[in-house]
Amino acid sequence: MSLLTSFTLGKLELRNRIVMAPMTRSRALGNVPTNAMAEYYEQRASAGLIITEGIAPSPNGLGYARIPGLFTPEQVRGFRAVTERVHARGGAIFAQLMHVGRIAHPLNMPEGARVVAPSAIQAAGNMYTDAGGLQPFAAPDALSAADLAETKQEFVRAAQNAIEAGFDGVELHGANGYLLEQFMHPDTNRRTDAYGGGDAQRNRFVIETAQAVAQAVGAERVGIRLSPYNTFNDIAPREDALDAYTDLARGLAGLAYIHVVGSGHPRFPETLAAIRREFAGPIMLNGGFDRERAEAALREQQAELISFGKPFIANPDFVERTAQRAALAEADANTFYTPGVEGYIDYPALSAA
Repeated sequence: MSLLTSFTLGKLELRNRIVMAPMTRSRALGNVPTNAMAEYYEQRASAGLIITEGIAPSPNGLGYARIPGLFTPEQVRGFRAVTERVHARGGAIFAQLMHVGRIAHPLNMPEGARVVAPSAIQAAGNMYTDAGGLQPFAAPDALSAADLAETKQEFVRAAQNAIEAGFDGVELHGANGYLLEQFMHPDTNRRTDAYGGGDAQRNRFVIETAQAVAQAVGAERVGIRLSPYNTFNDIAPREDALDAYTDLARGLAGLAYIHVVGSGHPRFPETLAAIRREFAGPIMLNGGFDRERAEAALREQQAELISFGKPFIANPDFVERTAQRAALAEADANTFYTPGVEGYIDYPALSAA
């Protein structure tokens, strides 16, 4: 099966099965989308679906420097310019809602925001801040029962704001060691209430949040990203991921898709098969694919959609280059997270290179 064939996702008709994966680019000055961001996504609108960089659903969800939010009218207006330009080119775009949880520092957050997590366990490591350079991750506050309810509603309001801004849907970021995965993992969730303990209890907040967002904006507009066997952001390897993600996938049935980040762990194929079986909906697969491996995954029915990250940075016309089997430009890693337009909207298309 070809990456270039169309696919129906909910009520959307995607013109190909190539998805632009979410990638932090740190260009949202003041946490507000800019004209450069609108141009960046417009340049890449030939993807069957674009999933944006992680967007904070609330001030507490901001952790990195210069990441955008979707909790103020100004942010909604800024993202409306993004979606209008993508749609004008025939593209489709989902907003990824990313609450970083304990992977944060107050210097990257507005006054009054809190670093929060399922449990008060500080992550090992450092993060970059514009104000003070590298800083250790901050110690988080454990979310209270009232905090849990409010955090869930923050995701709901952000999803509603995304639809108001013109997005075709939202993706919940349940991967890479951020808040939702922090709830799922036994090392970051030491709670003794209904949201901690076994797999079902640790998965509960994720499932309830997904269900609340789906009820608010429609399940066909809600996907989720998961990363079994992830070790990013001080997440310890877990050998029980098969059982945990089997239970989770069952609770997520009915969403638009599950976006699975691949792993070289020997049990990953078995875990992916279990997610596919229990979820029974479209699977999007991510993991350093080239065209040949991606199309093999489609033929083998591992997934319906394949997402690509870094190739889209230096190749705004990645879809066209894939169709022509043309060489790909290399991205400059030094400009992945810098605030200017260099290394962001200045990579030429093949026709202009």
